[in-house]
Amino acid sequence: MAIIITDECINCGACEPECPNNAIYEAGVEWRFSDGTSLSGDAKKMNGEVIDADAPQDPVSDDFYYIVPDKCTECNGFHDEPQCAAVCPVDCCVDDEDVRETEETLLGKKATMHDS
Repeated sequence: MAIIITDECINCGACEPECPNNAIYEAGVEWRFSDGTSLSGDAKKMNGEVIDADAPQDPVSDDFYYIVPDKCTECNGFHDEPQCAAVCPVDCCVDDEDVRETEETLLGKKATMHDS
């Protein structure tokens, strides 16, 4: 599963620099697959849509920090626990019950985004 940031977010920004996938963005900011990753050219979203990794995508939230589920790996392959949740002072980084992924899938996402 991915992690989401709830509307209890106080927009402190503590989570953003902790994300190894650069999957966390400030409210209203466009995101790109290529941000903080080695992706270029075509990138495949979880829904199967293929997009340009460098193309700006609409923000997930205009009100508070957000996590792009297509980029979130719950820190698998980097850390033992999601770092956003570990540093959040108001505990608003929680499991997204609508996005369930296996550890194998999450590690596959990591491998796709980060050439070793």
